[in-house]
Amino acid sequence: RIFVLGIGFFTLCFLMTSLGGQFSAKRLGDSPFTIRTEVMGALESRGVLRRMSDMLEMLMKRMDILARLENSTDFHKGDEARFPLDRFQPAAGLMERIQAIAQNVSDIAIKVDQILRNSLLNGKVLEGRRDQCEVPRDPKYPDCAGKVEWMRARWTSDPCYAFFGVDGTECSFLIYLSEVEWFCPPLPWRNRTAALPSPPPPPRVQAAFQSDLARLLELIGTGKESLSFMKKRIRHLAQQWLRAARRLEQKLKGRQRDQKHILIHIGFLTEESGDVFSPRVLKGGPLGEMVQWADILAALFLLGHSLRVTVSLKDLQSHLGVPPGRGNCPLTNPLPFDLIYTDYHGLQQMKQHMGLSFKKYRCRVRVIDTFGTEPAYNHEEYATLRGYRTNWGYWNLQPTQFMTMFPHTPDNSFMGFVSEELNKTERQFIKSNKVSSMAVVYGKEASIWKGKEKFLAILNKYMEIHGTVYYETQRPPEVPAFVKNHGLLPQHEFQQLLRKAKLFIGFGFPYEGPAPLEAIANGCVFLQARFNPPHSSLNHEFFRGKPTSREASLAGGERVSSQHPYAEDFIGKPHVWTVDYNNSEEFEAAIKTIMRTQVDPYLPYEYTCEGMLERIHAYIQHQDFCTTSSPPLPPKAKSPAMQSPPSPLALSPNATHLVWSPSASRDPRAWPPVDSLQVWLSETQHACTETCRQRGLVCEPTFFRFLNKKEVFLQLSITCDSTEYEMNHLYPAVAENVHECYLQKEPLLFSCAGYNTKYRRLCPCRDYRKGQVALCRDCL
Repeated sequence: RIFVLGIGFFTLCFLMTSLGGQFSAKRLGDSPFTIRTEVMGALESRGVLRRMSDMLEMLMKRMDILARLENSTDFHKGDEARFPLDRFQPAAGLMERIQAIAQNVSDIAIKVDQILRNSLLNGKVLEGRRDQCEVPRDPKYPDCAGKVEWMRARWTSDPCYAFFGVDGTECSFLIYLSEVEWFCPPLPWRNRTAALPSPPPPPRVQAAFQSDLARLLELIGTGKESLSFMKKRIRHLAQQWLRAARRLEQKLKGRQRDQKHILIHIGFLTEESGDVFSPRVLKGGPLGEMVQWADILAALFLLGHSLRVTVSLKDLQSHLGVPPGRGNCPLTNPLPFDLIYTDYHGLQQMKQHMGLSFKKYRCRVRVIDTFGTEPAYNHEEYATLRGYRTNWGYWNLQPTQFMTMFPHTPDNSFMGFVSEELNKTERQFIKSNKVSSMAVVYGKEASIWKGKEKFLAILNKYMEIHGTVYYETQRPPEVPAFVKNHGLLPQHEFQQLLRKAKLFIGFGFPYEGPAPLEAIANGCVFLQARFNPPHSSLNHEFFRGKPTSREASLAGGERVSSQHPYAEDFIGKPHVWTVDYNNSEEFEAAIKTIMRTQVDPYLPYEYTCEGMLERIHAYIQHQDFCTTSSPPLPPKAKSPAMQSPPSPLALSPNATHLVWSPSASRDPRAWPPVDSLQVWLSETQHACTETCRQRGLVCEPTFFRFLNKKEVFLQLSITCDSTEYEMNHLYPAVAENVHECYLQKEPLLFSCAGYNTKYRRLCPCRDYRKGQVALCRDCL
């Protein structure tokens, strides 16, 4: 009897669970074009209810038989009768409960039957509409038919389509392609409330300078050595950041600034990208990228913007609103961020998971790109045709969306980082405590020292050599015995070592890191090797695959003529010495001269906290890649009606170059302001970067659109027997020997980098603020 009761109760629980599963299959918010599936589920539910009712009725009959048998037996047992009676009372109670449940189930079955009749009636109406769903032939949507054909064959390839309600029917394809994507016109019978104009957005919150970095440290999070390193750096520089923020606030004089919602996704720290940096933070690995990211976080936060920080793919998907699946569908909601700062790893992750939304929102992305991306590598079609092979290019972004560590080329935006500033007391202390015979080698990894015995032997004749090479138990064999190796030092102790040393010497690697600027800021002279020939993607493994040639050649961009080109070109002697290490006499003479030379600590303004705040503020306020209109397309015919408007430029008073005409209109929203523009014609062996630099100016690629006109050649007295529009990163340019002029067909290829001995290029130059090459004098 107990066994029968147990089986009966278990069966009841199982049936109720099954019934609950049938009802829970229909969720609030499910797509309307899953009704056919849900109707079938409801029919099954009605069958389950009926079977359950029948089984409960059978169970009650059996329970009734057992009860009669029990009463009949107990009547003949006399005094023992009370024990069976006690045992049977719970069974009687259970029977009453089962009877009540059976009645409820019967009532539910009747209600479900009524609901099903209504659902089936509505389903027939919908099926009628489904039968009417034909692929529209609308010239405004030329890709609609092809997309529907693709959906027929591949809609099951990604679960995200089912998430948006696609169920294999023609109507579901068209609804998805018209309402989730935008390849087909809306169906006339669909609810069009979504198409109604949305109310105007509420007023933007104004950004206010922040004075407490504690909240930023919470946002950065924990769990990785790289994050701990960045937080330590922010704490160490906190007072300098806060003082710089107060100075910039005074400089802006209460100017209104909209608060931006910004996502910072550090892709190279995600597990999916390998995160090779975090395990090496404590083992002498490269820290330059983490230094830059820490400074970017501090600057954005202090400027008063709303930040979200992610270092995992899961968090990225959550913040973006990525639907479940394999990344082929758009985001579930409009992107909630005005700007996204990421790196190449993060950019790749976003493209893989945002579907068509990536193309829609990529104008909001800013890519932190250490070595830069030249336009020739960025434009996918051009790079493929011309053989600019790379692992990281082909993104078709505006080149100024890429933000570099150093101002390699004006084609990209210069983001930078900061070095610690010294106050007057610290500067005086350094000058009085410098050890003129002390040198520190730039290189924390033992491999950098390999094969440098010759240089070290010469240096050891004059100076005491110190190293900061990481090791665990045994001294690295690459480091000679006469070198005093301190092991890997914390940043503060490394700064103290630089404040004593006279010389900071590089052995050719790593390229373009922050350490040389820190050494110069602490009163050291930086000695580095000159590369002959210059290193580039054409002759050096390190640059191979990077989206920059960095080579002064026929196709060329900006060369890497030394370990640190910025220090060589923008700082120079007496703080920076670049010599041929293969010439022992030149190397030794440089060491002797450096020992006799007195230098003060020096830090370029653009690498101070204030300089970086100033630069990022200007970018956020003025760089807008989402609404900037493209330059007009080249005319297809020679008719005057289709010619471009007259040039807004005029010949300068000395007739050497062009400037913005005083009579031409000025767009107050244009940035940089057009008044800063000067147009110069390059020599045949000069890139626009060099052409502008020779005149104390900087090439400004956003101004190319004003030069890309035949009239500009005429204004500079250049004869053009023919004028052609072509895709070439060196255009606009003129081949003077044959009087052929060339204009740029593709605006994404406007480039300050590169030259060819055949061409003289039209170069847009501008002025710049002292110590702040990224900004013109009136750009702030």
